[in-house]
Amino acid sequence: MKTVALLVASNVFMTFAWYGHLKFKETALWKVVLISWGIALFEYMLMVPANRIGHGTFSVGQLKTIQEVITLLVFAGFSVFFLKEPLKWNYIVGFVFIVIAVFFIFKKW
Repeated sequence: MKTVALLVASNVFMTFAWYGHLKFKETALWKVVLISWGIALFEYMLMVPANRIGHGTFSVGQLKTIQEVITLLVFAGFSVFFLKEPLKWNYIVGFVFIVIAVFFIFKKW
């Protein structure tokens, strides 16, 4: 559970670092790049321990899958609530296919 919590927190920072500047297009690009790097530092400070703690309980492939699902969930919420963009039906269908992929990655055959 600690791994998942760290990955969620990490992805919140990552999403703001990568996409938060889109709300501030009047700010110079060099400034938003530096600010994004600063935000991304916190993402790395959470992501690296999350992967270190989680490896052993989860395989590398499973860790990456968990991270990608969390990324999509955080990004969907961010785009709707922060950027005020609609969550379209085709995005939801795509997310469902990713959830199906998660099933196969975590299934013990």
